[in-house]
Amino acid sequence: MDLNEIRKLIELMDANKLVEFEYEEEGRKIRLRRWEDRHAVAPSAGAASAPAAPVPVLSPPVAGGATADVPPPTRSADLVDFKSPLVGTFYRAPKPDAEPFVNVGDEVSAEKVLCIIEAMKVMNEIKAEMNGVVREILVKNGQAVEYGEPLFLIEKR
Repeated sequence: MDLNEIRKLIELMDANKLVEFEYEEEGRKIRLRRWEDRHAVAPSAGAASAPAAPVPVLSPPVAGGATADVPPPTRSADLVDFKSPLVGTFYRAPKPDAEPFVNVGDEVSAEKVLCIIEAMKVMNEIKAEMNGVVREILVKNGQAVEYGEPLFLIEKR
């Protein structure tokens, strides 16, 4: 089983809100278990909490029960969504009692570590890969994140 197949299994677990998954084929066995972090301290074994579902934004009603066509708010072309490169658990600091890698307003360079994403018990340092300023942190410490989910808003320089 290769890494892409394992990623697909993790995505299926997330989509179906599974806490544990075990599969055996031709003498090979894989067991995946979700970790939960209720207090944003350190990973602990247990059932996983489902990520919050996105709340749809509805346009204000107009006469006749229809909805008005409201354009989305505009934002600077220099403001970029920095997205998660993998599925896992987001951590702002290297240890529970350590200072965060970055805070809102911090200047970052391409090699600056923004966060750690834990995937399958591996701590992956995620680098900015651009120069800019952190304008917003979009996820909470200890939160499960999906591939492609925006983590930070960074104003490119």
